[in-house]
Amino acid sequence: MARGKVKYKDVVGGHSKTNKKFSKKKVNSRKTYSLYQANNGKKSKKRKFNTNIEELNEKRQKTEETVQVEEESSESEEDTDHMQQLRASFSSNLSNKKLVAVESSDDSFSEEEHESREEKGDNLDESGSVKSDSELLENSQDESDDVESEGESDSDVNIENEEQDNNKDDSSDPFVKHVCYELHESVLNSLQNVPMLVKEHIEHWPTLGRVIIQIPQYKETEKTECNVVTIEEEKKFAPPGSVPSKINNTDLSKPENIFIKNQIINNLTKANKSLSYGDILFTDLQNELFSVMNNYQDIYYSQRSFSNAEEIRFVYCLHLVNHILKTRLKVVHHNARLSNKDDVPEDFRDQGLVRPKILVIVPFKDSAYQIIQTIINILLPEDKSHVMKRKRFVEEYTGNEISMPKKNPKPEDYELTFSGNVSDDFKIGITVTKKSLKLYADFYSSDIIIASPLGLRPLIGAEGESERDYDFLASIELLVLDQAELFFMQNWDHLIHALNHLHLQPKNSHGTDFSRVRTWSLNGWAKYYRQTVIFSSIALPEINAVFNKKCNNYAGKVKVSNPVEFGAIRQVFVQIPHVFHKFEASNVQQLLEARFDFFINKILPQQKDSLMKQTLIYVSSYFDFVRLRNYFKKEELSFVQICEYSKESKIARARDMFYHGDVHFLLYTERHHFYNRIRVKGIRHLIFYEPPAFPHFYYEICNFMQEANMNKKVGSMTNMTVNVLYSKYDVQRISAIVGTERAMKILNSDRSVHMMVTGAE
Repeated sequence: MARGKVKYKDVVGGHSKTNKKFSKKKVNSRKTYSLYQANNGKKSKKRKFNTNIEELNEKRQKTEETVQVEEESSESEEDTDHMQQLRASFSSNLSNKKLVAVESSDDSFSEEEHESREEKGDNLDESGSVKSDSELLENSQDESDDVESEGESDSDVNIENEEQDNNKDDSSDPFVKHVCYELHESVLNSLQNVPMLVKEHIEHWPTLGRVIIQIPQYKETEKTECNVVTIEEEKKFAPPGSVPSKINNTDLSKPENIFIKNQIINNLTKANKSLSYGDILFTDLQNELFSVMNNYQDIYYSQRSFSNAEEIRFVYCLHLVNHILKTRLKVVHHNARLSNKDDVPEDFRDQGLVRPKILVIVPFKDSAYQIIQTIINILLPEDKSHVMKRKRFVEEYTGNEISMPKKNPKPEDYELTFSGNVSDDFKIGITVTKKSLKLYADFYSSDIIIASPLGLRPLIGAEGESERDYDFLASIELLVLDQAELFFMQNWDHLIHALNHLHLQPKNSHGTDFSRVRTWSLNGWAKYYRQTVIFSSIALPEINAVFNKKCNNYAGKVKVSNPVEFGAIRQVFVQIPHVFHKFEASNVQQLLEARFDFFINKILPQQKDSLMKQTLIYVSSYFDFVRLRNYFKKEELSFVQICEYSKESKIARARDMFYHGDVHFLLYTERHHFYNRIRVKGIRHLIFYEPPAFPHFYYEICNFMQEANMNKKVGSMTNMTVNVLYSKYDVQRISAIVGTERAMKILNSDRSVHMMVTGAE
């Protein structure tokens, strides 16, 4: 039989149907021929017979059995009978069929399975609450269309193309190299050492700039008996990490050369909206980022901006779609080959402890909406796209936008950050099939989970809570943290809480066939295989700590670290002295206490003077803010406060009292400024209790001290000051303010006080 697209009815067979077109004609009975005989050159036409249907079926069965025996004997030298595999995949009535664990990445499921799943699971949303009948009715039309499309994918499989893809993937695909082999004992011992022994390489790439590459080092071992499975077969282990190389233009002209699945190649150019004239597949930035991602190494890129956000989003969406398709194809092929086997060989271990493989954490619903739209554009062509529950998705993830004021407009970066739906409490599961995408899937039936830290926190719960679930995080193979700096403004503890629950032992089996689970997943080594991708617009010590301590990829990690040339202080146009005070802290644990003591004993006594009226104290951490507030109340100092939890009426009152000089101090938090960006008037003296996390806030607050914002009845502009407290642990924040070179000088200087003047001609 010719290879190619095979229909369900051609494989399984069935009763012949009456041809209504010839039903009125009277014809004589003639000898019938089977389907196989017709293909061998004996032309026959289907006609209506008056014979007994049971006798007809008997004859046909005997004829087909005879032909089948002949075919099996002629193909006995082949290792795999593709028709048998296909028959076993699609027929549920064949005898002696072994039930295999089908990961939900199979092409699709039958209507009966769909209905039962809809009754049991799909009536629940991602948080487990029951949906109303009206919601079900709204999406009924969309879901019925999707069921039809999935049925088509079951009955229309291009075997030849999938086999070619599989053979290509099995050779030198980084996916296979990274995921399909176990770690050697020497590599595992090296990864478990604290601290891990790494070899560092520093390279300069044309677009990314200064790239720091860390590859885990381990003791090389010779081939010993423990490496040998049999005399003829040697066990293969995961290859060690290597320095990534930039993809050249020749490979970009043929995406299959960089192991992008054929299924999505034709969609990439249209889906990549960042392409300009002359670009083949990627922009220069996308090329270098994908070179690292496709090598399955961790990457931390801290130069995300509003201008390159679309480029970054496309490249990591392409990587995660490519990863899911390769995993799915492995499972489908293994299922077909296992249909005639009683046992599951070790080579057929292709799954994790649970189904979800990719976790994307973003701060807002609009971010999730943009990601899912990009995935749809990459995976599904417009004319053949089938997205289940798309209407509900659009309704819930769009709208709810902040109305920007026309009078006293907000800064441009504020409007761009808070555009779209800015709800920060969401989670959504996505199932990927061959020709469709199912949104709002149950987490344990999902391939991809997109959520915010706040959306995950109630689900994961805390120790001691009865209803908590974090098993869906046990087998994450790819973790994406986009806009990571915004997590710091939301609640950093929620993110850390979610990361701490990755790769823990599941409490329940969740229907897992453990004979198909990868050995390294069973052994608890999943964290060494997980690839982590982090993007942020600023470099923060907290993000850097996550990258250093939570990312243990055996293939290595790549960090983009470019020096800051000038810093935010360059954009302060008010003529004013900036005094930087360095204090000592022996370790990070003592940092908070050392900062507080230095402020109380060295800075505050000077600021209490009547000449230092209208002093704003800018505090980055809410916990530091609470501590200072309690101290000011205890000492009965004249002050007002503005934080993210302050009511509008109290904020207005505090601003008015501060502007008119009725109070001496104003305690002001960075998080309130991030979410509101108000213009504080009347600042004559400014103290940064800690360098701001967002460097542009430094010059923004300093520029509030211009003459137009001053109350001339309170004081003069001749003695205005800016003071900044810092330690050696604030090197990244200080570098963003004064520049990397100058920051190194003041940090390594023996002097503890440095002054710079801005606005001088």
